[in-house]
Amino acid sequence: MSFEQMKQRLLSMPEVAAWPQMVAIIGRARHEEYRSLWDYPLIACRAVGGTDEQAFAGAAAVLCSLASVHLVDDMLDEEPGGEYRTLGAGNTANLALAFQAAGHCALDEAGWDGATRAALQARLAHMALATAHGQNLDGQGVRSEEDYWRVVEAKTPPLFGSAFYLGARLGGAPHATAAELDRLGGLIGVFIQVSDDLVDAMKVPAGGDWLRPFNNLAILFAMTAEHGEREELGRLTARAGEDPAALAEAQRILLRSGALSYCALKLIELQRQARELLERLPLADPRPVERLLETLISPLDRLFRTAGVETPAMLLAE
Repeated sequence: MSFEQMKQRLLSMPEVAAWPQMVAIIGRARHEEYRSLWDYPLIACRAVGGTDEQAFAGAAAVLCSLASVHLVDDMLDEEPGGEYRTLGAGNTANLALAFQAAGHCALDEAGWDGATRAALQARLAHMALATAHGQNLDGQGVRSEEDYWRVVEAKTPPLFGSAFYLGARLGGAPHATAAELDRLGGLIGVFIQVSDDLVDAMKVPAGGDWLRPFNNLAILFAMTAEHGEREELGRLTARAGEDPAALAEAQRILLRSGALSYCALKLIELQRQARELLERLPLADPRPVERLLETLISPLDRLFRTAGVETPAMLLAE
C-alpha cells in the first residue's frame, strides 16, 4: 500500500470527503521516507517483524494528529501563513478537533482484539493530551535553559514516541517492547528538536527562530552563557530577521560562544542513549531504526561543513 493509498483511506471517511479544508490539508501532505513523522509507525512495525500494510492505520492516525497540532500551533505562534489567517480562529480550532477525531477513527479497525484496540486508542489520546500540555507550557514563554528542556520534554517525545509505539503494537509486538520503542522514539524526537534548532539558527536568510530566540537551544545558550559578546548578540538578535549583516555577525557569535559545540555535545549524548537502547531491544530487524538514525545525521553534517566546523566524529560513528 502506497502513501497515496493511505491518504485515500482518510479521504474515504464521509465527513472528511465532505470537508474541503480537510481534503486540501491531506492532499498537501508529502511523504519523505525516514523523515516524515507518519513514516515512524512503519519503521517501528518493520523493526518488530511486521509489514507496512499492518502499520498504515497508525501512519494515518499520526498524519491526522500532526495536522491537528500544526493548526493549533500556528495560531499560538501567530504564524503569518497559518490556516487561521483565512479560516478564522474558530473554524481552525474546529478543524483541528476534526483531525484529532479522524486520527482515532483511522486507528479503529474491527479486526483487532479488544486489548489491542484499547491500547492503541489510549496511546493516541495520551499523545494528544501530552502535546497540548507542551504547547501550553511553550505559550507561557521560555526564559532559561531549564524552561527550554521542560517544554521540549513535554511537547516533543509524546509525538515521536507514540508514533513508534503505534507501529510496534500494530506489528504484533507486546506492550513491553512497544514501550521501549516509545522511549527510543522520544529520544529521537529530542535529537531532531536540537538538530532543527542548530539548522534554523544558522539558516540564511534568517529563520523564524530569531523572532523567538529563547525557544532555540543554540541561540538561548549564546544569549545566557557567560561570554564577552553576549550583550552584542542581544542587540543583533533584534535585527537578525531583517538585516543580513546583523544575522551574519550573530551567527559568528554563535560559533565563537561555543553554542554549536554545546548543541553537538547534547546530540552526541542523545545519540548514545538511543543506540544503547536500540542494542538492548529484542527486535526482529533493527535495520530500519538504524537507517533512521543515520538519516538524521545528514543535515547536521552539511551544517557543520557549511559553518567551517568539522562534524564531531561521535555523531558520524555507527
